[in-house]
Amino acid sequence: MPLQFFNTYSREIEEFEPRDPSARPIRMYTCGPTVYSRAHIGNFRAYIFEDLLQRHLELRGYKVHRVMNIKDVEDKTIRGAREAGIPLQKFTEQFKDAFFEDADMLRIKRSDEYPAATDQRYIGRMIEMISVLISKGLAYQADDKSVYFRINKFPDYGKLAHFDLTQLQSTGRVKHDEYDKEHIGDFALWKAWDEADGDVKWDSPWGPGRPGWHIECSAMSMALLGDQIDVHCGGVDNIFPHHEAEIAQSEGVTGKTFVSYWLHCAHLLVDGQKMAKSLGNFYTVPDVLAKGYTGRELRYALLRVHYRVPLNFTWEGMNEARESLARIDEWLARLREVAKPGNVQRPTTAFEDALDDDLNISAALGFLFESIRETNRAMDQNKMDAASASEWLDWWKRINTVLDLEAGADVVIPHEVAQLAEERENARREKNWKRSDELRERISALGWEVRDTKDGPKLTLGAGSA
Repeated sequence: MPLQFFNTYSREIEEFEPRDPSARPIRMYTCGPTVYSRAHIGNFRAYIFEDLLQRHLELRGYKVHRVMNIKDVEDKTIRGAREAGIPLQKFTEQFKDAFFEDADMLRIKRSDEYPAATDQRYIGRMIEMISVLISKGLAYQADDKSVYFRINKFPDYGKLAHFDLTQLQSTGRVKHDEYDKEHIGDFALWKAWDEADGDVKWDSPWGPGRPGWHIECSAMSMALLGDQIDVHCGGVDNIFPHHEAEIAQSEGVTGKTFVSYWLHCAHLLVDGQKMAKSLGNFYTVPDVLAKGYTGRELRYALLRVHYRVPLNFTWEGMNEARESLARIDEWLARLREVAKPGNVQRPTTAFEDALDDDLNISAALGFLFESIRETNRAMDQNKMDAASASEWLDWWKRINTVLDLEAGADVVIPHEVAQLAEERENARREKNWKRSDELRERISALGWEVRDTKDGPKLTLGAGSA
């Protein structure tokens, strides 16, 4: 099966054809965090989808040049800095650091660049683009001194979101926008400074101010990836107005198709409801870890549902993620006990073929666990030879470059659990089986399972222990 994705722009599954794969890597832009607070698990659902996409492209032999922006200047960051009584950069820095900490915990690959909107290099690029748009009659300065994009002058505006411009209503993002703008849908390219902005401002031909949030991504993408890119990702909430505006202002400047493939991730729900602090179901990565789960368990929980299907996050689902990973861990341990090193081939390409079909992670994981069942059955019946076990381990190593789910350093065994396991092993050496069973039960009560192998006891997190 050829590699294919659902393109939001066409609303169709399209075969993936890079613009020029022989001359350069795949150019991929992903919308990153707005650093006015710590990113929540809904944000990370999108970032993990983008991580899966990059890893699968690389598995299929492509090189990927990925850029993720850091949105550090907009209404919420300015308001947060003002309320905290600290400079904007100091206010946003704490949330930038938290984002990278959480992304590392979830094993998300680092992008090649993380441009920040406040970087003077990109501010200059934004001003240049706005000047070109004004010169082409696609933008204008209104009475409030802000500069707006004329959506009526861009015939393709609305095609990404697939809606009629007459349905537009005020967004409330710009004060008095219905009075100052020519059309209610015209969006801000440059926001004139006012007192609420404090010292957050840059000089421009239109007076002091700051960029609108749409122009930031266009300028940073074009500065680092060129006028045309292969893939642009984000959540479905980015489709309109953000990505629609990106197309209009980018193509308005260059006259070229901005993006070949638009991929968008569906929302994350919590217990069937929209995540909101008012509902008490708003979770960050540290919130989930505080309940005893690991980064790889959360990664699996956010990864396992197809990206275009809404994901319902539940604590039961987190326990299921733990159980699924325990099955993988046990399977790998069994394979390693019978395997021998050597040059081997992977057993099948069904996992990769599933991901070729618009990143069908559900089918790919279904094949993985069917393979685990079959190989476990073979090992139970002593029908798995060493060479075959090595083939499966080699296959796992390949697909884990995409999943990145193998047990690692993020699984920390508590001191109490480790001490009980050591006492149990001593009891076993003394053939005190009653004491050994009692210690196993105490370990289990703490949420861990102990498995006896020829190499000694192995501790794993128990299903449903959080």
